[in-house]
Amino acid sequence: MTAYEHIVVFRFKPSVSRAQQDGLIATLLTFPGAIPGILELTAGINETEETGNVHGYTLGLRVTFQDRQALVAYQPHASHQAFVRQLDGLIEGVVVMDYPVTAQSPSLPG
Repeated sequence: MTAYEHIVVFRFKPSVSRAQQDGLIATLLTFPGAIPGILELTAGINETEETGNVHGYTLGLRVTFQDRQALVAYQPHASHQAFVRQLDGLIEGVVVMDYPVTAQSPSLPG
């Protein structure tokens, strides 16, 4: 079984506040308890110092799914679709990347 990564970065309209973005993150963080097949989920506000590469994208999401079937089932899931509806009128751009986890670096000692 091959795990899949789902990476999403969001660019919001200028009128969207940090508090609104924090609320969206809070919603995303409920997904592991609601959507089957999620192994890990992280989300947060971009704090990169590479300001020339930001292009207005401020919120990032990374979800690790147990396999491709779980990733495919996530798209129509009610919790995901409710989140997508929350984005209506807030988004200027979204970038999505899905890929199989075929190689990983070794875990670093804690």
